[in-house]
This record gives sequence, C-alpha cells and structure tokens, in this order.
Amino acid sequence: MIAAIVVNKGIDKRLGKKLKKLLGADFLDSPHFTLAMTHRSVSGKRNNERMEFLGDSILGVVITEALFYRLPDASEGYLSRLRASLVNESVLAEISHELDLGESLRLGSGELKSGGARRSSILADALEALIAAVFLEHDMAKAKSFVLQLFATRLAALPTEDELKDPKSRLQEYLQSRGHALPVYQLISTTGDAHRQTFTTECRIDSLQIVTQGVSTSRRKAEQLSADKAFQQVTSK
Repeated sequence: MIAAIVVNKGIDKRLGKKLKKLLGADFLDSPHFTLAMTHRSVSGKRNNERMEFLGDSILGVVITEALFYRLPDASEGYLSRLRASLVNESVLAEISHELDLGESLRLGSGELKSGGARRSSILADALEALIAAVFLEHDMAKAKSFVLQLFATRLAALPTEDELKDPKSRLQEYLQSRGHALPVYQLISTTGDAHRQTFTTECRIDSLQIVTQGVSTSRRKAEQLSADKAFQQVTSK
C-alpha cells in the first residue's frame, strides 16, 4: 500500500506568538505539540487522537469547575446547559480560528486538499489535543490556566438561563404564561435525495394569527427555526 503523502506546513508564526503569550514559554519544539497537530490522515500510527481524548477530559473538568464557582446559586440543569454551550465543536473551532491553529496542522495530502485545515471537527479536535499537550509538557495547573485564558471572554459573558432554552421550549413557556394555546408544528415539505433532504416546517399560533416557517436539513432543526421566528414575532407585538 502506498503511504499517504504527509503535508507539514510548519508552525505558523501567528500561532507561535499567541501561544507564547498565553503560556509564558515557547513549547512549539516539543514533541507533544507536534503530535497534537498531527491528524490521523498523516501516514503512521501516531496522531493526535489519544491526546484529543485526554484534552477533552481536562477541558470538561476545568470549565465545569469554573462554572461551579462562578455561579454558586445556579441549578444543575443550568450549569449543564452552560457547559454544553461552551464545550462543543462550534466554540472549539472558533477558538482554534482565533489562535490560527489550522495553519499549523499536519494533514495528509487528501485531507488538506479537501479543506481539512478549515473543517470544524478537525479544528476542535486539534484544540483539545493542544490542551493535552500543555498538560503533558507542564502540569494540570498550567493546562487549567491555558483553558481559562482561551475561554475568558466567553466565561465573562455567560448567557442567562432563558437564553439557553431551545426556541420551542422558550416559545411554549412564553405562550403558557400568557394564557395562549400552544403552537402547532406541521411538516410542509421534504425535498432532496434520501441522504441529503431538506425539511420545511410551519409553526402556527392561531390565537395570535402567527404563521412562520423554518427550513433545515433535519425536521427538528426546521421546527426550532420556525419556533424562533414565531417567538420574535410574539415578543415584538
């Protein structure tokens, strides 16, 4: 079997400066860092998957502890939703972009050509692996400090409990509190091939004469979108 061509673009200078500022030391020559930046598409057995596993656990503990002490009166449900809003692929990918992490990833040629350096899942995994690299190169205290710096702005602007509720729940609670009938959701159409369908749903609140539609690649998401539009209309009246 022909081995995959390894593409190593080297360490991006912008990432190097940002990490040095965050960590107070330059560890870019560390084998832990190199491994953290190595995607499984690179030929060979050693890649960042195990470090991703470790980093995910460290990240979860640090964010959980931060929320626990920041919000001493918050319920378990609210804390869980907050953690989920912070520790997810979308947010991790955003932070990776802020660090310019994608420019330093080691990818196989096929993954590179398909845009792997910009793919959210790869960027999120690489950030978790980077957190593990900091832990392995230094200690838990350093890894904790690193995570808290990465999430500082997000931890300083946490959403309220109401803001974290999904649109359907938020709309239902709002209507019930004002004595209105619950909204009715209906599937309007399904288009596309079986493996790539698009759903259009409708949210109706007859007592308020409100009808909205949502379109998405899943019925659930389409309903949430239509509920969000309905909520915006209800609260603007």
